[in-house]
Amino acid sequence: MYDDAIEKVLKGKTLQIYLYLLKRDEPVGVREIQRDLNLSSPSVASYHLDKLLTINLVAKDDYGRYYVARKAEISILESFVSILGYTIPRLTFFAIFFTTLLITYLVINHSSLNIHALIFAVIASAAFWFETIRLWRRRPF
Repeated sequence: MYDDAIEKVLKGKTLQIYLYLLKRDEPVGVREIQRDLNLSSPSVASYHLDKLLTINLVAKDDYGRYYVARKAEISILESFVSILGYTIPRLTFFAIFFTTLLITYLVINHSSLNIHALIFAVIASAAFWFETIRLWRRRPF
């Protein structure tokens, strides 16, 4: 279930800062955020961090550094998954699966290929790669 209040706040630079904190997975200072995200000033970073603090997605440690207090469930992020610090489209797994099936089929049945199975595998693989690349280009981070 998505929270509309969080959806309204998590846009633009605020979303970019939130995703940055998710990726860092450690407390980060305002100036470091400003530098790494090429923001015009530390006050811009501070403004967006304050917005994240008000919706309880971010918290401060004893040294004034910010970290993710809880993960937001928002529609923008539902098409992505984080693995080892990388955020990738969920459809990547289906694209890899169908491509692996296609290659395996070609290797095992290279002498007697079924045209229908080959067409199905090529179309499925191409469709999932197309959607994966489309999502990657439209990612919010």
